[in-house]
Amino acid sequence: MLTIAIDDEAFRTLLQTLQDRLQDMTPAMTGMGAEMESRVNRRFETRTDPVGRPWDGWAEATIKNYPYPGTPAAIKAGRSGNARLLDRYGDMLQGLSYQADANSVRVGFDQSYASFHEFGTRRMPRRGLLMANPQAGTLAPDDERAVIDVLGDFLFQQ
Repeated sequence: MLTIAIDDEAFRTLLQTLQDRLQDMTPAMTGMGAEMESRVNRRFETRTDPVGRPWDGWAEATIKNYPYPGTPAAIKAGRSGNARLLDRYGDMLQGLSYQADANSVRVGFDQSYASFHEFGTRRMPRRGLLMANPQAGTLAPDDERAVIDVLGDFLFQQ
């Protein structure tokens, strides 16, 4: 009679480690949030959406009324703009943050008008920041891969 014995201790240890990590995924969620925050910051620098398409420039009316130093618009606003597309005074970019917990991460802005940029309006073109397709709620392929890499690193770290 032939007897085969299999030592599955290493397999059981790996499964237990994975199960333990899945109980509190805060470190993974924090990593995902930090990665997405960094990617959105780069989009302000490159002026491109999540799939790499350039943002449309300002409308003529925006250029005409922009609060450049010393202009009536700057005096009226009580401060001058920084000439950055989507972030006239720096408020929007400064409001970019993420919140992570054991099961989720939220990435976004504390300025309500950020949604107008993400989705666009009848008068303003979409200048995506977070999602490749905001109606579907999908990430760009590169963003998705980056988030999955963070998750994989967390789950399979030694």
